[in-house]
Amino acid sequence: MKILRYKVDGASHFGILEGDTVFAATGDVFSGLSKGDQVGKLSDVKLDTPIQPGKVVAIGLNYAKHVTENDPTREQPTEPVVFMKPISSLIAHGENIELPDDDNIHYEAELCIVIGKKAKQVKQGDWADYILGYTCGNDVSHRTFQAKDGQWVRAKGFDTFCPLGPVIETEMDPNNAAVVSRLNGDTRQNSNTNDLIFGIPFLMEFITNVMTLEPGDVIMTGTPEGVGAIKPGDTIEVEVGGVGVLSNPVVARG
Repeated sequence: MKILRYKVDGASHFGILEGDTVFAATGDVFSGLSKGDQVGKLSDVKLDTPIQPGKVVAIGLNYAKHVTENDPTREQPTEPVVFMKPISSLIAHGENIELPDDDNIHYEAELCIVIGKKAKQVKQGDWADYILGYTCGNDVSHRTFQAKDGQWVRAKGFDTFCPLGPVIETEMDPNNAAVVSRLNGDTRQNSNTNDLIFGIPFLMEFITNVMTLEPGDVIMTGTPEGVGAIKPGDTIEVEVGGVGVLSNPVVARG
């Protein structure tokens, strides 16, 4: 099932996507949704982020070739590098990424996990029991501040620096999913989650041994090699196999 949220008169509603048609959804997203009346074509619907998480937990340096692409001396991590992105950084498919005045701000295509039930000290063998589904994410990153600060809160925390969507796919194999980005139609990243240094079962155990994840929380699993700068006027797309395409225009911050 492909789950989304759409907006009507400023209010967000859950829907179900079948082909290119959006249907209203009844029920609870965490216990089960049913298809209701037709809302309209996807192209005619204003989308919201597919979930409103309480927190976004992100993993850095989780593809080997990405570890050294900006710093050839950087060593591969021996355990996951965990950081967080503020909820205020979230935007939906089609909404603008707003750039501050800097030419060193990068896109990062990622598979994202959406948590389906409270997860605390989860064992690797039980990881799948806690997942609602998967979506696309873009961990937009201000490289100047990332290098300057020595930690990543400011660099990754700007408003609009966490595009998410367009849907949550509840039925797919996240351990063998293509992760692709396209800048103005040109492919820049082209990898697969089977290249992750720390796989999804391991990440679920590692993260939930530190913090409890609540229903709706999101884990960004890391980006492959091929990251690069975006500038106003660009359009950046993130595609995850089985999910769909997240597309966002890039503009200068007002």
